[in-house]
Amino acid sequence: MSASRTPRVGVVLLTMGQRPSDLARAIESVQSQRGVEVDIAVVGNGWQPRDQPQGLPQGVTAVGLPENVGIPAGRNAGVPHVSGDYLLFLDDDARLLGDDFLVRALRLLDERPDIGLIQPRVDGADGLPAPRRWIPRIRKGDAHRSSTCMLVWEGALVMPRAVFDATGGWGDPYFYAHEGIELAWRVWDTGRRAWYAGDLAVEHPVMSPTRHTDYYRLNARNRVWLAKRNLGLIHGVVYVAAWTAIQHLRWLRNPQGLRAWWGGFGEGLRTSPGGRQRLRVKTTWRMWLAGRAPFV
Repeated sequence: MSASRTPRVGVVLLTMGQRPSDLARAIESVQSQRGVEVDIAVVGNGWQPRDQPQGLPQGVTAVGLPENVGIPAGRNAGVPHVSGDYLLFLDDDARLLGDDFLVRALRLLDERPDIGLIQPRVDGADGLPAPRRWIPRIRKGDAHRSSTCMLVWEGALVMPRAVFDATGGWGDPYFYAHEGIELAWRVWDTGRRAWYAGDLAVEHPVMSPTRHTDYYRLNARNRVWLAKRNLGLIHGVVYVAAWTAIQHLRWLRNPQGLRAWWGGFGEGLRTSPGGRQRLRVKTTWRMWLAGRAPFV
């Protein structure tokens, strides 16, 4: 981040147009940021943002997609419409806490060039406690403690645009679930690390992931696809086997969910997601030394 000019952040804000009040709050939280310039694109996934009754604020670009292409592909679609050396990906039901959120995030990236991706702490909206699954590490501990991470919660992320380009972007085929794991892995594969910043915060409603009707199926299918796209044969088998055991322990009393999960598992085995980019051995070793190799 150059001290001689104001840094510019391209903001991709994804929405299906079903939460206009939340969308307005998300945009306001970005536009209120001080010390940076923001270039915002609102991507309507199967929806035209310009059709919003109250319209979009001046200077916000509307990117309407004729159909719902899924979360990762929707985010990718917004990137060409924004400028800036940095990118912020934000969901419409999330909002930045503090008008210095972005300047602090960029300062961290400037001071720590080894960091290629930042996921902030996620606080529950309306004072509700945040689920521990939003802390992207095995040993959760204090949500305010920062650390390296091997996966990310995708609803709010900051990264240098050059790093995003080097990763190849979000994995379009996933549609929903696990795209944040792959993005974090591929950031590590650029020679940098993904970082959980417990001192930066966003707010998001507390909702169960099972509200998505295809949650169990996509959870399993995409887990297999992660292995196919990123891991070698032996490592991929270990990864999928470990997560098969974990999910069965979690959902032992949910036979309906497990049936859907096995349907997705079979789909993942039968189909090809494309986009294979095997993680380098050096990357796997770096992740192992940092606390978690991409096997579990």
